[in-house]
Amino acid sequence: MLFRSMFKIFSFQTVAVSIMAIISTYLSIRYELHANFPLTLIGTAIIFPIVFTINSAFKRRETVLSHYGSLKALGRSIYFASRDWGQDNASTEHTENLKNELEILFANLRELFLTPVAKMSEKEEKVYASFSAISKLIVQLKNNGLASGEVSRCNQYLSKMILAFENIKHIYQYRTPRNLRAYSVLFLHALPVVYGPYFAHLAQETHSSLHYVMPLLFSIIFVGLDNIQEHLENPFDMVGCDDVVINVEKFISRLEKVDSNQKLSRVA
Repeated sequence: MLFRSMFKIFSFQTVAVSIMAIISTYLSIRYELHANFPLTLIGTAIIFPIVFTINSAFKRRETVLSHYGSLKALGRSIYFASRDWGQDNASTEHTENLKNELEILFANLRELFLTPVAKMSEKEEKVYASFSAISKLIVQLKNNGLASGEVSRCNQYLSKMILAFENIKHIYQYRTPRNLRAYSVLFLHALPVVYGPYFAHLAQETHSSLHYVMPLLFSIIFVGLDNIQEHLENPFDMVGCDDVVINVEKFISRLEKVDSNQKLSRVA
């Protein structure tokens, strides 16, 4: 897992920026272009913006996890209410239908968040259709002997589910400011080349075999940080190791396991 995570940090961009930095250093050494540029410029132009966007993307991921946990918890609450609160007159078929609709809902959520933002309209309609189907099943709970107050509480659970979904959807749609992202990418490619004379200046004090170590390290570090930010940018794209996984099968299997245990306890 550790090595796989490390390899994902590197990309074609790493190679491209490294080659440009090495060529710039080589030309600076050859034509004796030496300059002692301040390193604070690198921190201001690259490190600070990238670290800021990484922190922002991580917070967005943590917020998504919180809302996703709410979706699962509220979905389970509605399901348990359907199964247990009107226990005397409960309809097994109704409970099974609710479980199926929850499965469809989470499958539609997974499909939506794996879809590019520009094409998410159709998938979004499927999610709302699933919420509507669950709403209709909640109304039917009255026929199973559930009190109006309890049905109202289930509707509140559904309302909170929709709220959690809307929060996740907007996090998915609106990401790191584009201007800040463009700024970081511009200086990420430009500075390793511009700093060729600085690397040539450092090369005066090192052995010839180490002349290109610094430009290579700088390029790998900069692009590595940028790749980390890119992987965190979309918490659902399944590219990075820290993505949010909507595991529909696990969610439903846990409901079925609880069902099985409930039946066994009743028999006992």
